[in-house]
Amino acid sequence: MIDNRFVQMLARYNGWQNRAAYAAADTLTDAERRLDRGAFFGSIHATLSHLLWADRIWLSRFDRCPPPDCPGKESGGFVADWDDLKAQRTAMDTLIVAWADAMAPGTVTGNLDWHSGAAGRDVSAPLGIVLPHIFNHQTHHRGQVHAMLTAAGCRTEDTDLFLMPPADWLGFDPRS
Repeated sequence: MIDNRFVQMLARYNGWQNRAAYAAADTLTDAERRLDRGAFFGSIHATLSHLLWADRIWLSRFDRCPPPDCPGKESGGFVADWDDLKAQRTAMDTLIVAWADAMAPGTVTGNLDWHSGAAGRDVSAPLGIVLPHIFNHQTHHRGQVHAMLTAAGCRTEDTDLFLMPPADWLGFDPRS
């Protein structure tokens, strides 16, 4: 299925894409970032706040940081200040890369057990499902942000994985 190098590459892709999304969003006014644009979380700011919240909840399940101090239904307002949101995103992306880099070969096995507030029950799922989900969730909502940024007239960067700076590929080759 997946291995530690794949998770490490996705962690770098995640950071690269977050930097691009935040750079584009930084060209807007605070009011433009908070404008309800019809996405699931409404605005660019709220969607980016939710993504930070989600990464915090997931990394807390791996004992890498404390969980967020609000429930998921309030995640769009998790971090109200734009500069604080940017700083926390940068720190979280650094933490995600460090967490992924700490994964040794052969450790992406077994299950993760946690209580899901969203599902209202205890959950157990294979790491081979959970780990890609963390990054897939980011990609899903970042796609919403990308669409909102484009509609707002922002210049956005490429999102294709193969266009990521080669230094971040870590020599990953699925054929090896």
